[in-house]
Amino acid sequence: MQLKSTEFVGPQVGDELARDGGTALALVVVGIMIYLAFRFEWKFSVAAIIANLHDIVIVVGIFSVMHWEFTLPVLAAVLAVLGYSVNESVIIFDRVREHFRTMRRADSMEIVNSAITATISRTVITHTSTLCMTLSMFFFGGPALHYFSLALTIGILLGVYSSVFVAAAIALYLGASARISLSSVSATKLRKWRRNVESKKS
Repeated sequence: MQLKSTEFVGPQVGDELARDGGTALALVVVGIMIYLAFRFEWKFSVAAIIANLHDIVIVVGIFSVMHWEFTLPVLAAVLAVLGYSVNESVIIFDRVREHFRTMRRADSMEIVNSAITATISRTVITHTSTLCMTLSMFFFGGPALHYFSLALTIGILLGVYSSVFVAAAIALYLGASARISLSSVSATKLRKWRRNVESKKS
């Protein structure tokens, strides 16, 4: 056995990495909130952020309780989990908004349940495929990918739970309704109609 090289990360470098990682996480959260607020409305934005931070807190908490090593690859996995969970929340919220337009006589609870049911097959297929990849890395990737793939696996499982059961419930609790969604849609159509009228006049 021959030792090729050795590395040592001192406390100063460790603090810098932790600070940079926290900054990256905060910037990602702010960017996601802005994106969701523009794409939907602030209630869906807040619901998605709370649900996705729920995933991050649990993943980090499990690593802390089990005394597993938290390295930069694990931080990268945590950020990937955040983006993955946001993608799932956006898909469900898109379907919720679509059902708000088509199911105008139904109440908000029924519409959200219908939207989740409509996306559940896609959710199962997508997450099963992704879990096959992360489990392959866990079992065959070696020590370098062990904790990275473990964090991804835990985060993906939590992402399914939070997107389906947490995000939609928080949106309902905050008062998301068909009236609000349809009013934003009507405002968009009104702006388009005004532009068409102005273009015809000119």
